[in-house]
Amino acid sequence: MQIIFYLLAALVVFLSVKSITNASKIINSILAFLWFWMGIVYHLLYFSQVNKAAYLFGIIFIIQGLLFLYEGVFNNKLSYNFTRGLFGVSGAVLVVFALVLYPVIGYTFGHIYPSSPTFGLPCPTTIFTFGIFLWSDKRLPVTILVIPFLWSLIGFFAALKLGIFEDTGLLIAGLFTFTMIITQANRKVKYSAI
Repeated sequence: MQIIFYLLAALVVFLSVKSITNASKIINSILAFLWFWMGIVYHLLYFSQVNKAAYLFGIIFIIQGLLFLYEGVFNNKLSYNFTRGLFGVSGAVLVVFALVLYPVIGYTFGHIYPSSPTFGLPCPTTIFTFGIFLWSDKRLPVTILVIPFLWSLIGFFAALKLGIFEDTGLLIAGLFTFTMIITQANRKVKYSAI
């Protein structure tokens, strides 16, 4: 599945850069799939054997997948387009961190594949999601931000207890993305009121 996850991530990046019909619907479908996978396979099937709270996490991740389908595929409220501004470059940094730097940092801490957290699991995939959020060319509904942001807090502290120090990037990505998007939304509201 690791190869499939990376191919899906590459497709999301490609569709965010190229102007293709229905690109955002495909991106949101892929993001929904990733969040469903993490909710069902990782949390409900595997992590629940370690921690019973994983049942709750699984349901919350499934809800996030449904939000991507509802807001992004059916209502067309989520669309993405990479630009070279602050948001575009910041999003690219988070995407590269999730896909490349996260496993490299993990390797330096002794987290070696296949026992290391990799893309397709909650923390690196949430960082990737934040990067894609920063490429949004529409105002993001707050509902789509809540679960990834809360996971950036919960996941960071849980991972820290497990010695997964590369998840410091999760907390930074969550705080940074949430602040950037809320600040941008507030600025737009101020300017539209003038």
